[in-house]
Amino acid sequence: MEVKIGVRDIAREVIVESEETPEAIDQLVAAALTSGNPLRLVDDKGRLVIVPATNIGYVEIGAPESRRVGFGA
Repeated sequence: MEVKIGVRDIAREVIVESEETPEAIDQLVAAALTSGNPLRLVDDKGRLVIVPATNIGYVEIGAPESRRVGFGA
């Protein structure tokens, strides 16, 4: 699933491909915003992405992605 994070004062958004469910991502974002702690997400390749909660402008959570088929897979 694709997660797009808009960071304040930066033109580009952070895009993370995650294997988490939309509900799990929603809970992580809500916890980060209420506590002020950084948002920590692990992408589908095991890389850790950390975004300070105070700099989050928006988070767009995509639908779970189906299996890709073809040359781009």
